[in-house]
Order: sequence, then structure tokens, then C-alpha cells
Amino acid sequence: MAYGYITKLDKNVERKHVRYNNRYGIAIAADIYAPKDLKDDQLLPALIIGAPYGSTKEQSPAVYANKFAQLGYVTLTFDQVYMGESAGEPRHVASPDLYAESFSAAVDYLGTKAAHVNRDQIGVIGISGGAGFGLSATAVDTRIKAIATISMYDMTDIREMANLAPEQLFQLKDQLSKQRWVDFENGQPDYHPNFPETPFNNLDDLPDQDELTNEWLRFYALKRGFHPNGRGSATTTSNLAMLEFSALDYIKEISPRPILFVYGDKAHSRSYSERAYYLASQPKQKLVVKDCEHIDLYDNLEKIPFDLIDVFFKDSFI
Repeated sequence: MAYGYITKLDKNVERKHVRYNNRYGIAIAADIYAPKDLKDDQLLPALIIGAPYGSTKEQSPAVYANKFAQLGYVTLTFDQVYMGESAGEPRHVASPDLYAESFSAAVDYLGTKAAHVNRDQIGVIGISGGAGFGLSATAVDTRIKAIATISMYDMTDIREMANLAPEQLFQLKDQLSKQRWVDFENGQPDYHPNFPETPFNNLDDLPDQDELTNEWLRFYALKRGFHPNGRGSATTTSNLAMLEFSALDYIKEISPRPILFVYGDKAHSRSYSERAYYLASQPKQKLVVKDCEHIDLYDNLEKIPFDLIDVFFKDSFI
């Protein structure tokens, strides 16, 4: 059985698949969404939608892109390099530098090749792990005029994420460093996907694990959010790259461009948004969604505050 987009394309929206290279020459697979029946000379603001870590353009980004195209934007979703339908070997390698670069590569495309785009009104929406890389890109790419983070994760903050003591941090580095020898001898990197090859049919079928894993499974392991290209992790030694990089080092330099942090009041990840908000300079806003967990903002149309995010970007583009 084939699995595709997790949301139905609105009848008033058209979607086109495109490919373009980043500045390293790696091909990126992307989808462009736009309202139907635009006039030839009509220009719209554009939004780049960055997927959660280990996820693909057919999952949460499709939900956001479909909706914001209805609201009058050209939207672009993409598979990260080494992921999904994008190029890069070996598969499932994660690099924070290249992941941030993917947002700027999308700006390159939107500002030169995409129809109906006002290149002076380009913004970013980063979802979960995609938010940290989106912030990193925005800090240095002034063509991005505003950014909204959704259920933010900073995947480069492994030290705090795992709450590692100094000796534990050394052990992790030592383990990952020695894994490089194993990978080199094997001719391929160690990789362990988090989610199944096919989805479970209902909640009752899911294995009962720890609370956080159960939450991920409620999205990625059910038809609700499943896609065979979105297995939810990267190669084992990708964590070495995350330990060498800090996505939020230059977040203050996004100012005077605005940032909106959107997260649920019950999100296990809310500390990432709150820390980033604290580190950022004005103008900045935070929007806390009531009775909302992390994955609610992946696809729950009743919880995602599309109207308020729309106001944020339209005010930012004035």
C-alpha cells in the first residue's frame, strides 16, 4: 500500500513538485503550493515550511502549506538533504549546517524561479526540529523577513536534552567517535529508525513505551502522520555534528526582523520555545495554545492558530 500526503489538497490550491540545488550542489525535492487562478502579474508573500527532524514534506509541512496557500501565500515545503526525495548519500545523515542551508536554498528558488512570489516578502515556518535550523538560517540570511516556530525543538542542544553530566557527555562523545571506525569499516553509517515501516491501524495497537515515545508514536506510527520516508531519526553519528553546532548562537541577530514562538501549554518541548524567546531580541512574540501538546501543532486543525500566524506574517511584511 502506498502512503502519500497526510492531508487532502484543498480544491482552491494547486501543488507542483520542483527540484533545485543548494549551494553545495545537492538536489532538494520540494513542493510549491499556490492559490489557483492567479493573474500572470500577481505577486504574493511566500512561506518556507521546515519539517520536524526526521520528517518529510508530505507530513506536517503539507498541512501548513495547504492552509497558508488558501490564505493567500505561495508556500514551499522540502525534504531535507539526505532525506525523503532529496539527494545525498548515505541516506539519513543529518548536518545542522546543511539543514540550515536548506532554508536559504529555498529562498534562492523562491526569489528567482517560482512564479507569483514577492521576493521582498519571504518568511519561514519551522516545525519542531525544523524550527531550530530555521532560526539559524534566519540569523544570517537577511532575505528572510520573519520567522514563526511551531512546537520548537533545538536538535543541537543535546547536552541539555539528555541532561548530561560532564562524565556522561564524555562517554557519549567517546561512543560516537568510536562508532565512526565501525561505520568506516562497514562502508555505511549505523542507522536505527524510530518508527515502523507500515503504520498501525489504531491507538490500541501501539506498543506501550515511555510517555515521550508514546506521544511520537501517536503521530508517526499511525495513518494520521505516517510516511515511509519519515522514519524519525538520523544516523547514529549525526549526533556528533549536533554537538559541534549551536542553532541559537546568533538568534539576537535576527532583530529587527520579528519572531513568533507558537507552542502548547502541555507541550513537553515548551522549554525550548521559552529559552529561545528569552535569548531573542525584540521584536518577538509568543503564542501559547491552551490544552495543547507538542504533536497537536503538527496536524490538528482545531488547535493550530492559523489565523494568528497569518496576522503575524502579514503585519511583518508591511
